[in-house]
Amino acid sequence: MSDDPREAATRYRIERELREQGLIDEETDAASPPTDSGIGSAKPGTPTSADRAAYVETAIQQAIRRGDFDDLPGYGKPLEGLGDHHDPDWWIRRKIQTEQLRGLGPPALTLRVEHAEFAERVDALTREEDVREYVEDFNTRVIEARRQLLGGPPVVTPTHEVEAEVVAWRERRAARRDAETAATAQAEASARRRPWLRRRR
Repeated sequence: MSDDPREAATRYRIERELREQGLIDEETDAASPPTDSGIGSAKPGTPTSADRAAYVETAIQQAIRRGDFDDLPGYGKPLEGLGDHHDPDWWIRRKIQTEQLRGLGPPALTLRVEHAEFAERVDALTREEDVREYVEDFNTRVIEARRQLLGGPPVVTPTHEVEAEVVAWRERRAARRDAETAATAQAEASARRRPWLRRRR
């Protein structure tokens, strides 16, 4: 029997359909051989495990011959996002990224996500005191995560210099303020030109 995950998925789907149609009795252990006492024997008309396996295998082979598995997304390609080294928690990282989960997973992953969004989170603050407090709290959580020996992926997220982040926050804040002022001035100038254009027409 093949270990191809596509065939395993098809086999699972067919067995589920057999259960829904009542052709498989979930309470009966069909894999147990019949005995004279009737203990462990299948009900009359209930397919045995060998019958189910043969049916599923036949359905899979027919699907392969029909080309149902041809041109599937990612066929013949390695799984994306696995990287060059073994990461036993790759599926956790993939789930967090695809589902946009926040606050879930081991600290190594949650801190990595927070580090990627660091500037955005800092820019949402309105006072320098809040910026300093957030950066210090982030650094504390990174250091604590490095000290804990709970297993899982290593914590490689760097800490941030408090004063440097405050200066960067001020500069981004001033740049946004200048951009908003310029946009407002341009909109007002455009509004003042419109009546003059109407009079010329």
